[in-house]
Amino acid sequence: METINSILCIENLSIGYSQKKKDIIILSDINFSIPKGELIGIIGANGTGKSTLLRTMAHQQEKLSGTIIVDKLPIEDYTINSWATQVSWVHTESIIPQSITVYELVSLGRQPYTNWLDKLTQRDVFKIEESLELTNLKDLKDIKCSTLSDGQLQRVFIARAIAQDTPIIFLDEPTTHLDLHHKVETLSLLKELCKKYNKTIVFSSHEIELCLQICDQILSISNKKIKLQTPNELIKTGILNDLFKNSSVYFDNTLKSFRMK
Repeated sequence: METINSILCIENLSIGYSQKKKDIIILSDINFSIPKGELIGIIGANGTGKSTLLRTMAHQQEKLSGTIIVDKLPIEDYTINSWATQVSWVHTESIIPQSITVYELVSLGRQPYTNWLDKLTQRDVFKIEESLELTNLKDLKDIKCSTLSDGQLQRVFIARAIAQDTPIIFLDEPTTHLDLHHKVETLSLLKELCKKYNKTIVFSSHEIELCLQICDQILSISNKKIKLQTPNELIKTGILNDLFKNSSVYFDNTLKSFRMK
């Protein structure tokens, strides 16, 4: 399953959770391989396991069985610190102190590299400044995060992940609560990070039409099956109509958009 250019390889994976010493399987027999430098969206109807899959790959939730290999090493073989230099994790429910500034929050991304005194080196400062520049946050760096809009705060979390300087970034619903302009702006930034800096970025999303336009490949979850395909391959399969069976919408393959019946 693993190829020369793979940075993330999933083999015979089962995901879910344990309840009263019993495993509750949400998805099983998951196999796919993600190349370096691609933007990957995870789509599926509510409750199909998008976030569970993402959290499991990001090592935020224990897998039930199977193998997750990151850069040719099983995730169990990483130390906490070495994992933090390999993978960044961004999610919308982060709790932040009221008094923390944009610069301070972004600088937390450098923790895997600082000494026990958390003293920033010249390289740390460069990475922080670079992240602020990429996310258009330099003018806001001294502003308290508690005063930011949802769109601005999401950019700060992404900037922190950029400052962490990992080859892989996972994001859980990065466009939640954003208007259309900021949704497009956020996904365009993620695309730029993949193409310009060779990052591999995987994110869950409800924005299926935007994913079809901007992602290199899409992980679709339908009927408890997961497939990794290009947007064009996905459209041809007809899976997009399976996502919303018995609903008032359908996917128009010609227009590449959802329409009302």
